[in-house]
Amino acid sequence: MNSLLVLLLAAVAIVLGYFVYARHIDRKIVQPDAKKATPARMYMDGVDFTPASRNVLFGYQFKSIAALGPITGPIIAVQWGWLPALAWVILGTFFIGWVQDYGSMMMGVRRDGETMGALSFRLISPRARKILMIFIYFYLLLIMGSFGNAVGKSLMINPKVPLGMIAVVLMGILAGQMTYKWKSDIILTSVVTVLISFVGIWVSTLPAVAGFFTAIYGGAKSPVWFLGNTQAQVIGTLIVIVFCYLGSVLPIWSYAQPINYVSFWIVGLGMLGALIGLVIKHPGMGDFPVFTQFTTASGPLWPILFVTIACGAVSGWHSLVSTSGTARQLEKETDALPVGGGAMFMEMFLAVIAFLTATVAFGSFKGYQDAGGAGAALAVFSKGFASFLNAIRVPMEFGTAYGSVFLTIMALTIMQLCVRFMRVAGAELLGKPVPVMKNTHVGTIVALILTLLFVWIIPWLTIWTAFGAANQLMAGLALLLIALWLKSESRKNAWALWPAVFMIITTIAALVFLAYTNFAKLANPKITTQGLIASLLVGLIAVVLTVAAVVLVVDGIKALAKPAGKKEPKAA
Repeated sequence: MNSLLVLLLAAVAIVLGYFVYARHIDRKIVQPDAKKATPARMYMDGVDFTPASRNVLFGYQFKSIAALGPITGPIIAVQWGWLPALAWVILGTFFIGWVQDYGSMMMGVRRDGETMGALSFRLISPRARKILMIFIYFYLLLIMGSFGNAVGKSLMINPKVPLGMIAVVLMGILAGQMTYKWKSDIILTSVVTVLISFVGIWVSTLPAVAGFFTAIYGGAKSPVWFLGNTQAQVIGTLIVIVFCYLGSVLPIWSYAQPINYVSFWIVGLGMLGALIGLVIKHPGMGDFPVFTQFTTASGPLWPILFVTIACGAVSGWHSLVSTSGTARQLEKETDALPVGGGAMFMEMFLAVIAFLTATVAFGSFKGYQDAGGAGAALAVFSKGFASFLNAIRVPMEFGTAYGSVFLTIMALTIMQLCVRFMRVAGAELLGKPVPVMKNTHVGTIVALILTLLFVWIIPWLTIWTAFGAANQLMAGLALLLIALWLKSESRKNAWALWPAVFMIITTIAALVFLAYTNFAKLANPKITTQGLIASLLVGLIAVVLTVAAVVLVVDGIKALAKPAGKKEPKAA
């Protein structure tokens, strides 16, 4: 299989999926009204409800949904062969991914920007809100643990990464000031902030700068501080925590949104460069197998592959961004399809590029394995990404550093929003019995302390699979809510309901498998104390999420069976 053919298949899927299928659903079933006031215009508070230009919001949406999932997922999943991974990325996006993102956004807009908890209260049952909030909190904690582990203990300890990341953050803050305070032209803002960000990434590769951060981290042989974590890993993790704290407590227009917008250009230009390099080199897969075997070290193809590629095909995280985030910033209802659906198809294309870094960048299956394989997905991407950029005369050293900053941006811009949502979920869940949880800073600090525990205790691959299963189950539950919302408006809902059925069955099976395998590890007499704690935590969380999902699904089925038009319960 040649890389050009893979890119052509992805392009055809985007054209048919977005311009044919998605537009048909948008115009014939949902029927957005450009003249109708959106929550952003009705409840504008300058914090969460803030009308934003469709162009700015597209960048925000893409960088709010696209993280490590669409990159590491396909690279890990090719252990089953290239065909299963590629098929799920393309078909998953076509039939499920954009449906959830766009549907969640329109549901949020039509329901006054309500959170997922409030939506479940109204559309499913009164008890559903508390159960879903418990589910969401643990699910978000798994995201923070998996991404925090990857960034804090791998990417940020590279001395050529921190300054580049700091430059992007500072330029994001500047972009917020230029856009909302100084009313600068968006083109000028973009050019200035993006150019300076790239200069920062280049400066970060200079020996003096790398040497400075090497001294801070403790050098190549950084000493172990505790629980197997080195000095560099602890410092890298704490830098991540500070970044996420600011993303949670500062107004979204001044920090999270503009940083995500600038990051969109860093990522988008990187994707464009990699695409041009692929077209120039157009490498083939060599002896990379179409299919290896049904069961690998990660588990059986079904259901584990469908949760390994946790984004890039479909992701429950997107529903939280679309309802509690983007739906509160949408200026017009007609912006929902290009912002929600368009960003999801762009993420699919990113997943395809990541897939190609594993399958064609190294020339063979052995080359992929020698580069690190499934256990070193981040390194595989950075090396493959740099090789694509090298085809357009970008030096390998800069390309590798750029790839590492690219990955760091992908994770951190999601994590800052994740903590914000954890803070909101914690306030909804514990606000009455523990009023202090309503405090912005307290809720954020609690979420970050739990994140540190997960990052420092649980190995990356262990928590990644747990995150993937929870993430995809969140997608199934979001699709169920969309189907119920469509029914409440007397609109056709099969396009959301059947994807919900598939995702719920698949991901509950994955969680059951995950619980079984982790509890089985406890019987191993050679297990370490840290390994025992990690397996116990992941196993227990898998059980909690499964039970919560089953209750929500049962209540959801009852809600679907009710006659259309029945009065919904009032929010408590």
